Amino acid sequence: MVDGRDIKRADVDKAYQRSGNAAQGMAEEEILAAKLSILDDLILQDILIAKAGPLKVEVPDGELDKAFADAKKNIPDEAFQQELTKRGVTAAEMRDGLRRELLTQKVIEHEVGAKITVTSQEVTDFFLANRNQFNLAEEAYHLAQIVVTPVREQQVANRTGDDAATPQAAAEKVKMLMERLKAGENFAELAMGYSEDPETAPRGGDLGLVPMSRLKQAPPQLQAVVLKKTPGTVNVASMGGAHTLVLVVAHEQAGQRDLSTAGVSDRITEALKARKEQLLRAAYLTAARNDADVVNYLAKRLVEGQGKLASTQAAAPPPTKK
Repeated sequence: MVDGRDIKRADVDKAYQRSGNAAQGMAEEEILAAKLSILDDLILQDILIAKAGPLKVEVPDGELDKAFADAKKNIPDEAFQQELTKRGVTAAEMRDGLRRELLTQKVIEHEVGAKITVTSQEVTDFFLANRNQFNLAEEAYHLAQIVVTPVREQQVANRTGDDAATPQAAAEKVKMLMERLKAGENFAELAMGYSEDPETAPRGGDLGLVPMSRLKQAPPQLQAVVLKKTPGTVNVASMGGAHTLVLVVAHEQAGQRDLSTAGVSDRITEALKARKEQLLRAAYLTAARNDADVVNYLAKRLVEGQGKLASTQAAAPPPTKK
């Protein structure tokens, strides 16, 4: 129950199936842990969606159509329908799930992203306090990344909660991301939305300046997508079923930079903005959750059952007091 609105067991089951992470052979404890995490996400999503009306935040039909088309891009209709059937969801239910995800993102952008500013004084202060970072002792590449792995992550820090859990899902996700990049979408936005690296996803995948000495120690696959690549290009390094989309932001020669050097001010601005957004987003979501009246019956019953959910406990929650 979230502020008097109920999230049913069927909603959690549908979201679990739609995630594509349901696998045969999973232990009961693993399934319940996954559903508990999904329920926590649905609780926060419900809280944010309830804010959309008063904020006059909406998802236009055209934007939802595009998101749905992107989700099934390059997948034959028959194969797409088979995948939906396998996950136990309909196309309408998938569209509704996408609509809710987009609406949640828009609320966060309205309440967090749109309110972040970085002043020229802040840029100057950062440069003066970190001047040594802009005195390059050796040649370096400024890089950004989007990480996609074929296994379930313990911590998903991206905006959408998207997490490829199989080699096939990882390959399809990389294909989708490359298509969206080719269509002109922003790399940093996609990194924040889909990267599975908890450290760099919140800051748009930014890795900063990576000196040549460190690059020479990297695996050959990573070196190949960086060295001699034109700034602005994105290439994929694949190793052991995992994939890294690498954006070469800039190629820097050794020497001292100042604020008049091309790209320095912009790089500082983006770094400060990402830092502020990460903090404000975490604070906003925590405050929104704290302000809501939430009763998590699944969590309560798992505690009462010492980690097990008896069949008698799986019934509908007891009636709440009005």
